[in-house]
Amino acid sequence: MAHFAWLDEHNKVYQVSVVNNSDIDDLPYPESEPVGITYLTSVHGDGIIWKQTSYHANFRGKYAGVGDTYDAELDEFVSPPAPPDPIDPPDPIEE
Repeated sequence: MAHFAWLDEHNKVYQVSVVNNSDIDDLPYPESEPVGITYLTSVHGDGIIWKQTSYHANFRGKYAGVGDTYDAELDEFVSPPAPPDPIDPPDPIEE
């Protein structure tokens, strides 16, 4: 199985789709990417940005997840920053 990330206009991962190996002619990455994009375009239509991702993180840094961002300069998927630790409320002031 091959996995492809659907990117929005800000390169954020909107969805990850699975494509059967037979639909990518059993090709390895990177040869499989344009074949998979052609297949997904036939299913979902034009105007969608697709990038292949590796379930085992063999390329593009990590497996793309919804909310991740694709960094074109690094050619990698990047996780969003972790939320800051919650701040403990101050102790009440005694009067």
